[in-house]
Amino acid sequence: MTVQRNKVVTINYTLTDESGSLLESSEGQEPLTYLHGVGNLIPGLEASLEGKSAGTSLEVSVPPEEGYGVWDQEKIVDIPKSQFSGVDKVEVGMQFSVQSEAGEEVVTVSKVEGDIVTIDANHPLAGKILSFDVTIVGIRDATAEELDHGHVHGHGGHH
Repeated sequence: MTVQRNKVVTINYTLTDESGSLLESSEGQEPLTYLHGVGNLIPGLEASLEGKSAGTSLEVSVPPEEGYGVWDQEKIVDIPKSQFSGVDKVEVGMQFSVQSEAGEEVVTVSKVEGDIVTIDANHPLAGKILSFDVTIVGIRDATAEELDHGHVHGHGGHH
């Protein structure tokens, strides 16, 4: 069996940035289990796993266009602090979920100056070349319910 659309794939992975800094890893945790071909992984990683079999290890370099997008200056916005009702102290690094025309987005506070708060809607990994060291641990057929819901259920999946 090979990795293809609508298969449930289990991988171990280590993610580093272009400087070699560790960003994320499944090492010491459960492997990542996902439904392939429906957008649950970034496009560049998903495409590189397509057609591979269990036991395969590979190194994948994913450019921003196939990862979390290119960094966009227009996603940096100044807003009045008064818009943060119910928040005692707005600080750099805080993250908030906001509704936008693109749907729900997570924004990060990048600067607080007087009554003006600068927020950044770029993904923290936008503009970065990502390096994945991946081993395919297992592949199985998805259940009808998993296909219907577009994600894995049960052990190792996201609910």
